[in-house]
Amino acid sequence: MSNLEPTLKTLPLRHVTEPSATLDSFASPRPGRAFEIRFETDEFTCLCPMTGQPDFARLKITYIPDQLCVESKSLKLYLWSYRNRGAFHEAVTNQILDDLVAALEPQWLRVEGDFLIRGGIRTVVAAEHGKKA
Repeated sequence: MSNLEPTLKTLPLRHVTEPSATLDSFASPRPGRAFEIRFETDEFTCLCPMTGQPDFARLKITYIPDQLCVESKSLKLYLWSYRNRGAFHEAVTNQILDDLVAALEPQWLRVEGDFLIRGGIRTVVAAEHGKKA
């Protein structure tokens, strides 16, 4: 074997992550204090239920926790689970809100999906739960 040929013995083993519908949480570091947490991603993808083509969006999730905060890796894997699911923009934005509210029971939560232009139309959908302090 030449020195240029890689061997399996020298390659590191990797754990492959997969999409997940589970949202993990952890105890708020300051229960009783109103503080805001925001997540943003430019990489949200779901499928158009009419054409099967991918829809891309900038997603913003902002919330004021009560007792629980969402764990960011589980949120990433949760959002990834939409990649191969057909969903209208309005439905997917509201479903993400519903799932986060069920997992966290926050004081206030807002999900905004800014879906990229398709056919000359840009769609922005925002859904909220609770009252902002």
